[in-house]
Amino acid sequence: MDEFSFINAIKQTTYKQSSLIKGVGDDAAVFRQSGQDIVTAADTFVENIHFSRDTMEPYHIGYRAIAANISDIAAMGSQPAFYLVSIVIPSHWSEQELKQIYSGMRSLANQYHMDLIGGDTVSGQELTISITVIGYVASGKARYRGAARAGDIVFATGTLGDSSAGFQMLTHPGDYKDKEFYITRHRMPTPRISFANSLETLSRVALNDISDGIANEAAEISESSGVSIVLDFTKLPVSRTYHQFSKEKQRAWQLFGGEDYELIGTVANKDWQFVKQAAAETQTSVTEIGYVSEQHNRLVYLQEANCCKPLEKRGYTHLKQVNQDE
Repeated sequence: MDEFSFINAIKQTTYKQSSLIKGVGDDAAVFRQSGQDIVTAADTFVENIHFSRDTMEPYHIGYRAIAANISDIAAMGSQPAFYLVSIVIPSHWSEQELKQIYSGMRSLANQYHMDLIGGDTVSGQELTISITVIGYVASGKARYRGAARAGDIVFATGTLGDSSAGFQMLTHPGDYKDKEFYITRHRMPTPRISFANSLETLSRVALNDISDGIANEAAEISESSGVSIVLDFTKLPVSRTYHQFSKEKQRAWQLFGGEDYELIGTVANKDWQFVKQAAAETQTSVTEIGYVSEQHNRLVYLQEANCCKPLEKRGYTHLKQVNQDE
């Protein structure tokens, strides 16, 4: 199949966004901005660095790749509208497998009424997927990491460590509880778009998506805001059967495991009740996990076992994560 035939095979026949003037089929797409602020996010995913055929079907690769971008849009308080996909295609990937990758992307994109409006294809040695998502947010309502203030409540959506647990199950077969749940959390995460958008009326909220582990994401908020954050380890939310793993794994995955694609945020104490109500209305679990302290040393502290110590900032990349065998 040549490039043009492939493009025709994956492009949409109809579009959902009324602001779109020209989609796939020209040198560039055209859409009309209507007084809202435009938000963009881009990510690149490389085979055997960000994903592996040993743990994911092509459908899951596409699904999770676009989920990562949509989660970035959620952290900005935005609504995704369009996406563009550029892909480097090795000869050992079949046409059917490539269509499944796009099918995975389309499956999640359709949930948010997103349109595929462009991209590029090229031959190469390693499968590489680059996705750009474009979204809208009400003028002046984009959410930033630098909005945290002393006295804020720190919260997290969902549960932490599930993706790492799913990866463990895929790479270390065994007798696990809720195996399908954890593997799905790894392969097909749920971006928190509805919850983030429901916070629009708040005058101030800091948000960051948990793609690199909560320790890293909290550090990004503290550094951007010029504040310190204290996380209470006993309050970090986990799934019902998460305790089946060793305490060492539980701790490492909760703090440093990546790709849960939940949200960490801070909000004024007076607005916490509103956040909880927004979570209930969007069927999103939300947990108070700490607070923003009066210190301004831009550090994250972990309160654990009657002790409060600086928490190491440790980045995360799948297949280079905390040693699963430790």
